[in-house]
Amino acid sequence: MARKLYTFDEHLKKSLQNPAFRKAWKESELDYQISRAIIEKRLAKKMTQKELARRVKTTQAVISRIEGMSGNPTVTMLSRIAGALGLEVKVHFQ
Repeated sequence: MARKLYTFDEHLKKSLQNPAFRKAWKESELDYQISRAIIEKRLAKKMTQKELARRVKTTQAVISRIEGMSGNPTVTMLSRIAGALGLEVKVHFQ
């Protein structure tokens, strides 16, 4: 008898029942959105991390940390990244 696969969505739903996990998940949402946007735009331009880093005048390691959500980019750095991608940063509070 085949065992049912345990999906990420099922795991997330269960994990979000834990208040500590739910808090950490919510706190990381902005980092995730920033990372996802940078990766998406960079790949759409067929640009490597190294090429983006060169245009931003930083290292590939810095871009990697930002995309991997382990960096803490300043607004200035985000603006430089956006400029290198032909974009601009817009901040919106809700």
